Amino acid sequence: MLFNSYIFIFIFLPVVFFGFYQIGKHSHALACSWLALASLFFYGWWDIHYVPLLLSSIAFNYIAGYFIGHQVAQPSHSRSKLPLATAITANLLLLGYFKYANFFVENLNSAVGTSLLLEQIVLPLGISFFTFTQIAFLVDTYQGKVKEYNFVHYALFVTYFPHLIAGPVLHHKEMMPQFAERKVVQMDLQNVAVGLSIFVLGLTKKVWIADSLAGYATPVFSAVAAGSHPMLLEAWVGALAYTLQLYFDFSAYSDMAIGLSLMFNVRLPMNFNSPYKAKNIIDFWRRWHMTLSRFLRDYLYIPLGGNRHGKAQRYVNLTLTMVLGGFWHGAGWTFVIWGALHGIYLMINHAWQGFAQRMSWGDGGKLGRFSAGTLTFLAVVIGWVFFRADSVSSAISMLQSMIGKHGVMDHWVPVREALKVIVPSLLCVFLLPNLRQIFLGYRPTCEDLSSVARTTDAGPTSGVAPPLLQWRPSTLTAWAIAACFLLSVGELTKVSEFLYFQF
Repeated sequence: MLFNSYIFIFIFLPVVFFGFYQIGKHSHALACSWLALASLFFYGWWDIHYVPLLLSSIAFNYIAGYFIGHQVAQPSHSRSKLPLATAITANLLLLGYFKYANFFVENLNSAVGTSLLLEQIVLPLGISFFTFTQIAFLVDTYQGKVKEYNFVHYALFVTYFPHLIAGPVLHHKEMMPQFAERKVVQMDLQNVAVGLSIFVLGLTKKVWIADSLAGYATPVFSAVAAGSHPMLLEAWVGALAYTLQLYFDFSAYSDMAIGLSLMFNVRLPMNFNSPYKAKNIIDFWRRWHMTLSRFLRDYLYIPLGGNRHGKAQRYVNLTLTMVLGGFWHGAGWTFVIWGALHGIYLMINHAWQGFAQRMSWGDGGKLGRFSAGTLTFLAVVIGWVFFRADSVSSAISMLQSMIGKHGVMDHWVPVREALKVIVPSLLCVFLLPNLRQIFLGYRPTCEDLSSVARTTDAGPTSGVAPPLLQWRPSTLTAWAIAACFLLSVGELTKVSEFLYFQF
């Protein structure tokens, strides 16, 4: 079930919303159970055959977490990492089978000439997100950070429908205290108004901007995959259109998830913070898919040694983390190269920062910051070419076209039409405030809660939006949101899936 679908907006959401608060008048536990069951229904709408897999994963990790938590409560000399390692390994094996088995068999057959056969495995929706969420729970439990073991709350923590399909990757310590509060089942009209506004703005972003850009990105990459060689301007149109499509698509989903959750008095962590405004790649990864970056840092980069064993080992750890992060996005060499490319970017960025610091250089003023931002954006665009291409050869061919190897321009008219969408989209990216800046006064994310702000990464936030663009409860605001909703609903016949659903 997609957020941008009639069935979700006009049937599922109203039934779950009003049912949650009606049941909550009588029982907090039953209301949470209702939301957990609704989330399972939401997941099963895609393919009911994978609901038992999700339930088995939840049961296994809950039992493992309970056992690990009980062990942590014992004297330190009796603790063992074996239960934690076993549980994490089981999760990774499950993820590896569904996500990478076909990839490894195909590459093995190609490398050694074997003819091993493996039936095509369908990737369960959201398996990466609910697996990573539960691995984080297991590690947090081992570190003594988990204090509650209510099974209903845990099941809701994993299945919670706003985040289940495409993130964010949640931490137990962020969500469980919110589910446990009595006031979570008491309707807060301000949260409903703010959450609904955020959802509608995300929906508008998805159907009016992201899906429009898809119409210019897909033909170019499809042509390259079929063996064509676009000229320079056409190639850049395709690359920029996809760069912006992915931005607005992921941003829209992140906003819609935050808005939906806020309607239920639960604040999700911020997952997207104007990443194309970053002045370097380090800053980019603090802003793009923030909860995944946090997961990779806390549960991969730091355990590998982080920066504790010298610069050379730090760069190895950075690269390995990014390669594995790329491989997480998809079972293909294009994703591995994309991850490795960002690993190299990060190494260069860290080395440059160290050199500039030793030389006592500043940031170069406005011109320096503009140049750094432009260079960062272009580096990201090049990376997205590998991310989007169907093969390494297609990506290389696309990059060759982008440097003019196959000519400059064939027809001006299609380029001109594409620029009518791309240029305004770029202006939106670089000039407009993001969700948190627009709604900052109403605390839309869990980083805004004082109880968790000390333990989570709020990420870089450059002030608030200009007064004219700040959200305020008013008749004018209501009419503007209603207009966006009506315009967006009219476009739902052109439904397209969120890009991150495939990861």
